[in-house]
Amino acid sequence: MAIVVDIDVVLARRRMSVGELAERVGITPANLAVLKNGRAKAVRFTTLEALCAALDCQPGDLLRWEPGE
Repeated sequence: MAIVVDIDVVLARRRMSVGELAERVGITPANLAVLKNGRAKAVRFTTLEALCAALDCQPGDLLRWEPGE
């Protein structure tokens, strides 16, 4: 996968649990797990905005591109 999701890294820096983040963002912990584990096919900008607000970060702190094979 060329897009890498670094939500775990930001969560660790903020010392925040997945459950707390899901509650702040307004999504289920299961849907947040799909996103953070890189299994999501898409993310809505409203969700990305809510994640950035809850984690006080920029979209680039959560998502990065790595060249594929």
